[in-house]
Amino acid sequence: MAIEKMQFQAETKRLLDLVVNSIYTNKEIFLRELISNASDALDKLRIESLTNSELAGDAEPEIFIVPDAATKTITISDNGIGMTRDEVITNIGTIAKSGTKDFLDKLREASGAAAQELIGQFGVGFYSAFIVADKVELITRKAGTDSAVKWTSDGAGEYELDDCDKDSHGTTIILHLKKEFCGDDEYNFTDVYEIERLVKKYSDFVRYPIKMNFEVKGKPEEEPTIEIRTVNSMKPLWTRPKSEITREEYDEFFKHQLHEWEAPLEIFHVKAEGTVEYTALLCIPKRAAQNLYYSDYEAGLQLYSRHVFIMDKCKDFLPDYLRFVKGLVDSPDLPLNISREILQQSREVKVIGKALEKNIQKQLAKMLKDDRAKYEEFWAQFGKSIKIGVYNSMFDTKLKDSLKDLLLFQTSHEGKFSTLAEYVARMPDFQKKIYVAAGNDSAAIEQLPQMELLRERGLEVIYLTDPVDEFTIEALRNYADKDFQSITRENFELDDAESQKVKAEVEEIAKTHEDLLKDVKEAIGDNVKEVRLTSRLKSGAVCLVTGEGGPSLTMEKTFASMNNPLFKATQILELNPNHAVFKKLEGLHESGKDMPEFKDLCTTLYSLALMIEGVLPNNPAEFANKITDLLTK
Repeated sequence: MAIEKMQFQAETKRLLDLVVNSIYTNKEIFLRELISNASDALDKLRIESLTNSELAGDAEPEIFIVPDAATKTITISDNGIGMTRDEVITNIGTIAKSGTKDFLDKLREASGAAAQELIGQFGVGFYSAFIVADKVELITRKAGTDSAVKWTSDGAGEYELDDCDKDSHGTTIILHLKKEFCGDDEYNFTDVYEIERLVKKYSDFVRYPIKMNFEVKGKPEEEPTIEIRTVNSMKPLWTRPKSEITREEYDEFFKHQLHEWEAPLEIFHVKAEGTVEYTALLCIPKRAAQNLYYSDYEAGLQLYSRHVFIMDKCKDFLPDYLRFVKGLVDSPDLPLNISREILQQSREVKVIGKALEKNIQKQLAKMLKDDRAKYEEFWAQFGKSIKIGVYNSMFDTKLKDSLKDLLLFQTSHEGKFSTLAEYVARMPDFQKKIYVAAGNDSAAIEQLPQMELLRERGLEVIYLTDPVDEFTIEALRNYADKDFQSITRENFELDDAESQKVKAEVEEIAKTHEDLLKDVKEAIGDNVKEVRLTSRLKSGAVCLVTGEGGPSLTMEKTFASMNNPLFKATQILELNPNHAVFKKLEGLHESGKDMPEFKDLCTTLYSLALMIEGVLPNNPAEFANKITDLLTK
């Protein structure tokens, strides 16, 4: 077949342009990425050869690196699975992932470390070759086939494909280095000792030998000889004693193993012996994946047995609320010659999973106690996962109890984050319940008219600003024998003597205004279940509260955003009998309940109450016209 010229897919071309022209703080990363790809190819061949004996060749798996100052190239070869012509086109000429356009737009706006982070999350390590090379050649032959293909590109928008010969299966990548990476500047990637240093720094624990040629000089009259050396230790990091491993080694391990661009926030290295023997090396990443809470996110830990890679993304060890945890488990005791479905039912897997879950919970509790700033950094990225865990444990009291003290909520107390235990410790003696309020953000909650009275009384309110917060509180029901109480529910009342006195006074006023309240309800219609007077408002004229059972208004908005409009809040309109607007309402009502002015004021008050809750009136234009009429009068 003749040489075939092909265009990169449009988005791939954009990505190449961004990768090459982004500002990178570390040009060395390309080597780690290409070695990782070679290691992955060797893993795939080994796994496929377990079920296809024809793929199990005699050659030992290896990765070979040859820097060449004369040709200004560096060559990375492996004898792994290799690729067919179609696979080369699919894997290198095309990016076929959901969210590609959004990713590229964010990458174009980012620079430096932020750009590196986005590229690392997207998993496009091969393209890092163009950071240091102005031309890349890839020669590959799929294991089990006789044909090979050569791929060539300068990264400018197109690539060439050509049939070629290759003695064995695997992939060879030849980077034609840019001038600044050949020793003329601070980098010299043609120097064998520099490449050896980079391998030891980034890829020392790769489980396959990484080999290089070294020139050995003898006597002056003798010609130098070439010696092949393995430059990585190949000893898995997790098999070494924790006391001998530095934090830098842990960081580099996770960057390589998980293709992360940042060091992890927290590390867990667990070794257990007994009924089930295992070693786990886990981490909490610095940042949450963009799709962490979407169905396309692949959670799970890497599974090894006796240091041999078995499978990626094993979901059976950790519960879903810990989906953000990454890492690996190595155990000689798992029944691996069975199907994945049976693996899920394995007693050993359940024992390991429960132990890891408890260990992670314990470490998070320790972080919360000993390093609050670090825990709040964790919470900003992964707090939603813990809250989802509480909600999903609604009928699992033991799990709920193990998670409730890990929760953080922003409160009205100095605007800071607080645990539930800290909130309860600050409660005055007369307060019997934990007050909560839901809204789009803390600023919106602070503007609720119900908040004014609590501020006056010096009472603290927990802000529920995440859509999952209310569901979490509903699942908990209480904390330290104190029930949660939403300040926007109909049954809310303060427990102090002064509040009870004001409540009694309002109830007396309500008895003499039953007809007024009935007619206000009639004017508004079925949008509200009830209209009543309230003692919970100070300077505010009106507010909306919801029934004791069923969803709140915030929950209703959450369900609506999920295209589930069936869950509706029971709305109750409350009026402040001490406000001037109520006096105006009384006067209009005395003129006649059928007067247009009375009806307009009733419906306007309802619309205002909706807007306070962040909900648009049913007919915004009509509401605007009524406000205009009121202003002109």
